[in-house]
Amino acid sequence: MTESDAAAKLDTTVPHSARVWNYWLGGKDNFPVDRAVGDDFADLYPDIKVVARHSRDFLKRAVTFLVKEAGIRQFLDIGTGMPTAENTHQVAQAAAADTKIVYVDNDPLVLVHARALLTSTPEGRTDYIDADLHEPAAILEAARETLDLSRPVGLILMNILGHVPDLDQAIAIVRELLAGLPPGSYFLTADGTNVLDGPAFEEAIAVWNANAPLSYHLRHPDQLARFLDGLEVLEPGLVPCSQWRPSPDATGDDLREVDEFGAVARKP
Repeated sequence: MTESDAAAKLDTTVPHSARVWNYWLGGKDNFPVDRAVGDDFADLYPDIKVVARHSRDFLKRAVTFLVKEAGIRQFLDIGTGMPTAENTHQVAQAAAADTKIVYVDNDPLVLVHARALLTSTPEGRTDYIDADLHEPAAILEAARETLDLSRPVGLILMNILGHVPDLDQAIAIVRELLAGLPPGSYFLTADGTNVLDGPAFEEAIAVWNANAPLSYHLRHPDQLARFLDGLEVLEPGLVPCSQWRPSPDATGDDLREVDEFGAVARKP
């Protein structure tokens, strides 16, 4: 799909999760309909902006760990959303300039703004695949053009598996993606949960699902844990994103538990 094709496909009358998330993170790549739904959501569940911040901070810490401590030099980031500050490629290449990143999304606006994602260090590489999460085989095949799938890869599925209504189908997608990656690869994931402030979060999600074409489904951490079956889950396990290896100087709100649980796991 060319940029002109993507622009023609773009529907600015319907909210999109990537653009709403971009709005909550303070980004500018969103439309009035996204901001309206985002504000309605936040009125019902004000903590969503706190969740968004901790989610992004978890991604930064986890990616930095995988590059610096686990030696990962290539990432497959599916459901990347709109570019904001400190994206996966920026964090990874700041830790190791030769890191390669492939982003996957199917939002036309992301494609229109792909040049913002396609920046890279001279030593590394950043590419973008226009593909759907429900087509893992196609994603893996396209990723081969940039990544060496015979070497360990960091697979990132952040806040996207909740868009798959059926849990077993979501698990099958994760299994197929991991099956295409070699031992020593890592899986980084997080999604919204309903254990800390379930009723308010569920009410806000209902507003989202009534206004957007792509629904989202909160899950209990016990359900999210099924994505990690058969993997070596790193300490501290599946925990609120704010609790995953916080910085030593983190205090107060930096350590506040949020209704999004994340984990990092290694494929044996």
